[in-house]
Amino acid sequence: MRAVHFGAGNIGRGFIGLILSRAGYEVCFSDVNDRLVELLQEKKAYTVRLANEAQEAFHVTNVTAINGKNPEDVAEAVAGADLVTTAVGVNILQHIAAGIAKGLEKRVARGAAPLHIIACENAIGGSTQLKAHVYSHLSEDMKEKVKASVAFPDAAVDRIVPIQHNEDPLEVQVEPFYEWVVDESQMLEGFHRIEGIHYVEALEPYIERKLFTVNTGHCAAAYLGHVRGFATIQQAMADGSVAEQVRHVMEETGALLVRKYGFDAAEHGTYIQKIIQRFMNPYLIDEVARVGRSPIRKLSSNDRLVRPALQAYERGIPVVYLPKAMAAAFLFNDKADEEAVHIQEDLQQLGIDRTITKYTSIDANHPLHAEIKNHYERLIIQP
Repeated sequence: MRAVHFGAGNIGRGFIGLILSRAGYEVCFSDVNDRLVELLQEKKAYTVRLANEAQEAFHVTNVTAINGKNPEDVAEAVAGADLVTTAVGVNILQHIAAGIAKGLEKRVARGAAPLHIIACENAIGGSTQLKAHVYSHLSEDMKEKVKASVAFPDAAVDRIVPIQHNEDPLEVQVEPFYEWVVDESQMLEGFHRIEGIHYVEALEPYIERKLFTVNTGHCAAAYLGHVRGFATIQQAMADGSVAEQVRHVMEETGALLVRKYGFDAAEHGTYIQKIIQRFMNPYLIDEVARVGRSPIRKLSSNDRLVRPALQAYERGIPVVYLPKAMAAAFLFNDKADEEAVHIQEDLQQLGIDRTITKYTSIDANHPLHAEIKNHYERLIIQP
């Protein structure tokens, strides 16, 4: 069996590639990083090391790579694949869609077997978004032919993979915990079940549980930690005040999730505590700059901060710490992050009121807007 995975970065190698290789797939990575592609082609293997006391290591073999800048190679790889996955970032999906579309056209012409394409991104409906991008490159007739044999099941993925500082450029350190959940209801009949994937009939509760707990809590730790001058998530979470605020953020999203999906409140409380312990893992060095990067995306109306805050407000659930995390995001002044630079420029030119509305889509008359602004002004005076 052959899997084509778009994105040979740390998540691609340390999470998805590892799972697929251990499930018996030959994994072909597609990436635009020339050096990374060359190394994978040469070594055909790499090491994944767990961030725990034992420092367990897995030797991942039977891998190769193609250069994603060569559209013909990409199309040919997709045409011959038994599975296609991605871990490139949701904003990059549009850039890989043309190559996938060309590969699907080749599959149709050759009468290839059914195919699943799974976007493993930190986004709601990642595969559905990828499908829309791919279909934009297909004719109406080809869309119908592709629809008969290709499915794009949505997924939720969870594993912390920090920025790497390894001597071996292919080695990846990851946390021991992982979760890969796929929507079984969107898959083709008779699909091959992969060990390491949890299949469910309704994915949205799992996606939002992960997005509103792990991702919301993680970026809250980054932004609140940045305001206090911490360089890593572990340093931030070692500060009692930051850790308490992060817990309160996840308790607010937890109240929403319990109300919305009927999760058991005690079980969800245990889940929150487990996430906090993951953030505090002493064997990980996870940089605030990595976790907080791309604040424009993270402050958008459909993402991890604004979406749960608005949904909670609509249900009459009090939110205090989510607006504070958003306020801290507006203070994420990382000059190496293009999105952070744009936000800082707008704060100077537009002021905090208009900047809040621009990035969160929360109207100036909404009570949450005032909460964000008040927290922002207080954080400037007393981080």
